[in-house]
Amino acid sequence: MSEAPPVRKIIHVDADAFFASVELRDNPALRGQPVAVAHHGPRSVVTTATYEARRYGVKSALPLRTALQRCPHLIVVEPRMDVYREASHVIQGTFREFTDLVEPLSLDEAYLDVTTPKQGPPSATLIAREIKRLVAARTGGLTVSAGLSTNKFLAKLGSGMNKPDGLTVILPDQALDLVARLPVSDFYGIGPVTAQRLAERGVYTGADLRRQSLMDLSREFGKHGAHMYDIARAVDERPVDPSEDRKSVGTEDTFDVDLWTLQQMREQLLGLAERTSARLARHGLAGRSVTLKVKFTNFEVITRRVTFPSPVSRPDELHRVAARMLTPELVDGRGVRLLGISVSELTDPNGRDVQPTLFSMV
Repeated sequence: MSEAPPVRKIIHVDADAFFASVELRDNPALRGQPVAVAHHGPRSVVTTATYEARRYGVKSALPLRTALQRCPHLIVVEPRMDVYREASHVIQGTFREFTDLVEPLSLDEAYLDVTTPKQGPPSATLIAREIKRLVAARTGGLTVSAGLSTNKFLAKLGSGMNKPDGLTVILPDQALDLVARLPVSDFYGIGPVTAQRLAERGVYTGADLRRQSLMDLSREFGKHGAHMYDIARAVDERPVDPSEDRKSVGTEDTFDVDLWTLQQMREQLLGLAERTSARLARHGLAGRSVTLKVKFTNFEVITRRVTFPSPVSRPDELHRVAARMLTPELVDGRGVRLLGISVSELTDPNGRDVQPTLFSMV
């Protein structure tokens, strides 16, 4: 009789206000001040903000002009991507001392599968503590928060619960009750647009989400709906994927029920634009090219691409561009089973090319 596979031990590690923390490390006079890292310009967005700035509602992906309205005394610091990549190199290298199963999400965060670690004790908690200690020692005091559990969703949830410098363990017998009482807006992948659409269905908490049927969620949200059905039950079977070959940033959804009207399709583009924009913000990126991907009921796939002289990254920009490409002539009366939005020709928000080096972190 074969043995059951070991329970997975997943750690999600997220640097605390990474870009801003690097700036405070290198300029201690900024400590205790509301600071945002952003390019100066009318179309700029905040890449990271200190916790002092967050008290005013200043956060990643917020337009800089809005951030300055919310916090007029905000200190705006120009990004130094080379310095952030150097710190990221140290952090990501530390992860790989304990496991080769490292899935970077951005310069400052990653999933680690430490079910069978390369070194150290078999305890994920002790490994996470050692990672936190080594990162602080090797980067001049930068802190990271870690979440530990049996899957990626729960680990990611845990890392955000006790920031900054937190370490949160979510045990299997705690998971269902924890997920039930949290607002769905705390769940990774459920942004403001999706949360609003859920609220219109009377869904505000994990417990509310758990009462939704798989059929209803899939009909409304496609593949993402099936994922929401699972995470409401603390289920996430996605493995930690160490492959890293990224030349674009994007999201796509496959729908269990085909879409037949442009209104349905453009509504789905809202969530895709929001999630793609959030991923760009986490990487400190924008891009000059936006690609719309459409798969029809007969599995035919077509793409349309638009390139701009200036980089784009905001969700309203991405949605507007994708919606313009999704024309009646393009759809031609056919049902759609998949939609995707991706951004390529990656740059920083000021238009400087970063694609060759951004993801070559270790």
